[in-house]
Amino acid sequence: MKQFKTILSFELANYFKDKLFIGITVFLVAVIAVVMFFPRFTVGGDDNSSTGANSNSVMLISAKDETLSKQIAESFKPVFTDYNVEAVDYDLKSIKASIKNESAECAFVFDSSDSYTYYVNNLQMTDVNTEMADEILKSISISDKLIQSGLSAEKAQEIMGTAISYEVQTLGVDQINNFFYTYIMVFALYMVIVFYGQMISNSVAMEKSSRAMELLITSAKPTSLMFGKIIAACLAGLTQLICVFGSSIIFYNLNKSYWGDNMIINSIFNMPVELFAYMLIFFILGLLIYAFMYGAIGSMVSKVEELNTAAMPVTLIFIASFLVVVFSMSSGEVDNLLMKVCSFIPFTSPMAMFTRIAMSTVPVYEIIISVIILIASVFVIGFGSAKIYKTGVMLYGTKPSFKNIIKTVFGK
Repeated sequence: MKQFKTILSFELANYFKDKLFIGITVFLVAVIAVVMFFPRFTVGGDDNSSTGANSNSVMLISAKDETLSKQIAESFKPVFTDYNVEAVDYDLKSIKASIKNESAECAFVFDSSDSYTYYVNNLQMTDVNTEMADEILKSISISDKLIQSGLSAEKAQEIMGTAISYEVQTLGVDQINNFFYTYIMVFALYMVIVFYGQMISNSVAMEKSSRAMELLITSAKPTSLMFGKIIAACLAGLTQLICVFGSSIIFYNLNKSYWGDNMIINSIFNMPVELFAYMLIFFILGLLIYAFMYGAIGSMVSKVEELNTAAMPVTLIFIASFLVVVFSMSSGEVDNLLMKVCSFIPFTSPMAMFTRIAMSTVPVYEIIISVIILIASVFVIGFGSAKIYKTGVMLYGTKPSFKNIIKTVFGK
């Protein structure tokens, strides 16, 4: 235990002194800061943060029929609340000039109530003005046709003003609200496991290829070396993750009012506490499982160049798990048969079960079984990896065969 603590402290100190580790952490925090503070410097006020327009934006309405122009302008005002909607004379040259010199942001020029041209200087990806206008114009057009068919204007208005009331009661989980932070957490788990797993295997392989391992094992047990390295890497990864997500929460709260009703951002930062607890459980257990396997793989190779080939099976399993989860999330069917099976396989359950918990209703007993299997797998894989590590670090020249590895694990 004393050797383990010494190695753990030494490896952790190396991570926290490593310029690459510090640089990546600072870079990620800086990127998040830029993203979180972006609305503060690009939006004039906090009430319009969810739209591309501000309170000074002007929308011009023009039609050959002056009455139609005023009617449409009055209909647009309650809907396009982020614009100053103005009815203007039918003068295309003047309208285009107003948009080009930015005295107006956009214009609707009507030939009739159901035919128009939309003028805008730079068409943004988030511009939905035409879609909103179409819905309003449909109502106006239908109302006109009802009046033409013999109905009074009051009766037509009454028919068109019929309100539909509805209520949504979610008995399970709202997948729309949970999708964004679930995807981010799954992607973060994927990146951390791949990054730190390869870092562990690379560190072990380099020590072995440089013969430094022979000196290390004379003063410490191989198992203490392996567990010290792996636990240190997991703690470093967890620390980095806490720094990144912790800073993002702080930056979000500092700029919360500027984000307004942005559904994606609000969804990400409104993760329930119990879901965050599940994320930590599956994150830590999943990271340990793959870290042990990558550590064992690093001890099996004699050269660093052989590492990618040796780690390929484990990497492919993990990538397959990630793809299954992402495709299931995209389809909205996170409770399909494949996902249910993956929820109980230790190599895939960290992502699969967490995704099911976040985006569907999973029975408590299934969660308990999945966690128990994961915990048991951590001990089994950790024990097996320690035996492989103990044998592998002293083997040079010939990579141990799968048969010999199995014999080593089971002590035969």
